[in-house]
Amino acid sequence: MTRKVYYLSTCDTCKRIMKEVNVDDSFVQQDIKTEPITEEQVESFYAHTKSYEALINKRARKLKAVLEDNPVKTDADYKKLLLMDYTFLKRPVFEIEGKLFVGNAAKTVAEIKAAL
Repeated sequence: MTRKVYYLSTCDTCKRIMKEVNVDDSFVQQDIKTEPITEEQVESFYAHTKSYEALINKRARKLKAVLEDNPVKTDADYKKLLLMDYTFLKRPVFEIEGKLFVGNAAKTVAEIKAAL
């Protein structure tokens, strides 16, 4: 069984969701602040979502400033943002048995619980 969670250790929402779905030692845990996501991981996420934009945390404070200097014209531009800074990844991201769950929406959390 492959279980992995990508999260931010300083994010209260990530902590709450991880507790809610009972993340334990069966999960590989990657704190994206101390262990940034790789290009291969971003491409793996894309294989599930078919969109880099779907992986972007549009509420990230830094995003507005970065978009002024680097306007997004294509989906590949979103990929560059994801690799540029950990805060741009919508989180948490759960990888469970080959399925990917991105974000903190109630529906997503319910889907994670169902997958477990």
